[in-house]
Amino acid sequence: MKKKEIKILLVDDEQDILEIVGYNLAQEGYQVITATNGREAVAKAKKELPNLIILDVMMPEMDGIEACENIRKIPELENTIITFLTARSEDYSQLAGFDAGADDYIAKPIKPKILVSKVKALLRRLKEKEEKVDVLNVNGIEINREEYKIVKEGQEIILPRKEFELFYLLASKPGKVFKRDEILDKVWGNEVIVGGRTIDVHIRKLREKIGDDFFKTIKGVGYKIEFNEI
Repeated sequence: MKKKEIKILLVDDEQDILEIVGYNLAQEGYQVITATNGREAVAKAKKELPNLIILDVMMPEMDGIEACENIRKIPELENTIITFLTARSEDYSQLAGFDAGADDYIAKPIKPKILVSKVKALLRRLKEKEEKVDVLNVNGIEINREEYKIVKEGQEIILPRKEFELFYLLASKPGKVFKRDEILDKVWGNEVIVGGRTIDVHIRKLREKIGDDFFKTIKGVGYKIEFNEI
């Protein structure tokens, strides 16, 4: 994943923290989204589907611990890395953060360059997390990346390699809109030169084999998968 594709949600009720930390992360090329309290953080996390969330603990309306617990209930954010950035370094506060589902804990104050290095390390952890997911189970459909096999309602569906990889990519983050350039990069890479029409053809075939209702076209942008609740 390229830096410009990585979304970081930065949550703090101190405006100077948002500006200083946000500026340094943006300078690295990341997309930075900000929120000033836990309630706003949960709403923006649902909407933006960030790759990394940096949370303060003590905030108005909803504190960071409760926000983390709520974010961890969102299926699309299962692999999102969450770290706390807070002046509260007591052991009980750290334990509460980990119990809520946090991946790490960074104590204030911290120099911007060191924070950026910490963020890079956390994002490497995210990459490892994503690479370990060999089997997806979404909406009753099992997608086995290792065996290139799909099982829906007890029936095995055989897909050509590129169709499988396209379906796996879209299903890995239900609700996320994958842009055409991102799809081409992740599914076809540098193997051959293909156009946007190639994606359309593969989506049409997947609709025929998996089900038309799952695949949503976002005109002029790309595609996403939405699964109905079961």
